[in-house]
Amino acid sequence: MAIPVAPAAPTAPNAPTAPRPVPAAPRWAVLAAHAVTLTTLPAALWRIGVACGLPLGYTEAGFRRIRGDGWEGPAWLVLLSVLTEAAALLTLVLVRDWRLFSPRVTTAIAGTGAVVLAALWTPFLFWWAVPNAAMTETGHLLVGFVYLPLVAWAPLLAAVTVNYHRRHRR
Repeated sequence: MAIPVAPAAPTAPNAPTAPRPVPAAPRWAVLAAHAVTLTTLPAALWRIGVACGLPLGYTEAGFRRIRGDGWEGPAWLVLLSVLTEAAALLTLVLVRDWRLFSPRVTTAIAGTGAVVLAALWTPFLFWWAVPNAAMTETGHLLVGFVYLPLVAWAPLLAAVTVNYHRRHRR
């Protein structure tokens, strides 16, 4: 005795289909995405050092002002370091096939982030032109070099975002 089989349902013309395969990110884009995570590391480690009580280039008065007397100052410095590194790690989404959001949304978020980062960090190129009374001369010089890699975050993110957009547009 044969079991009757129902006929296959016709597919609608607008039925959702599986996402089409996307070409893998080129090696330069993967390296740039990983480099973004490294651009934030020196500043994050410097902030954590200040949170742990190391003056790291500050005068005594400047150190008290930046760190504070209670736990809030050190907590903020550590939280800022963690959030900065987490934001940098999000760049890896652009070179992996994780599909957290639609490509259009992902491109919009990353593109906006690149513009914001450029506006935020590019003026840091002029760090050495502005004196800082809260820091020693050597500290002012060293902090400039610690934060300088952050200037590369925006162009690296922009390049990886453009590559992501081109790969998902095809």
